Amino acid sequence: MDDFLQKLRQKVKIGVVGGSDLEKVQEQLGNDVVEKYDYVFPENGLVAYKDGKLLGKQNTQGHLGEVLLQDLINYCLSYIAKIKLLKKRGTFIEFRNGMLNVSPIGRSCSQEERIEFYELDKKENIRQKFVADLRREFAGKGLTFSIGIVCSNGFQALPAVWQGLVGA
Repeated sequence: MDDFLQKLRQKVKIGVVGGSDLEKVQEQLGNDVVEKYDYVFPENGLVAYKDGKLLGKQNTQGHLGEVLLQDLINYCLSYIAKIKLLKKRGTFIEFRNGMLNVSPIGRSCSQEERIEFYELDKKENIRQKFVADLRREFAGKGLTFSIGIVCSNGFQALPAVWQGLVGA
């Protein structure tokens, strides 16, 4: 595939778009990915490279501001502390360039624990209730919340203006 894309690149511009950060994209496509392609857009375009050089970068912190970001994080941690689950693990909030990933059970849970949480969530709507509460609490503050699939065991919080950009 790489050979094909490099041959094609001699005729047209080639870009790579990925949802992961640059390190993960490099892990998947090689450390020289920003040099091998005309455009590279990690984190669904919130980071942009052209001809091997960084064009621009946006992040949640810069867009929302530290006060709102801390209010959101503190609210989520407080909410998670009050939820009774069969198990809780670590990394309840993962700070990413383009979003916060919030996981009531914790992102460091095992695959078996993810499935267990998913089954409980289907019955008790843990994430739906959490997101509904956040939508009420942070209404009008430029945030949107999106519930992930089974493997995510959580949901994303991100600036509303990025909704279609980062997959919410």
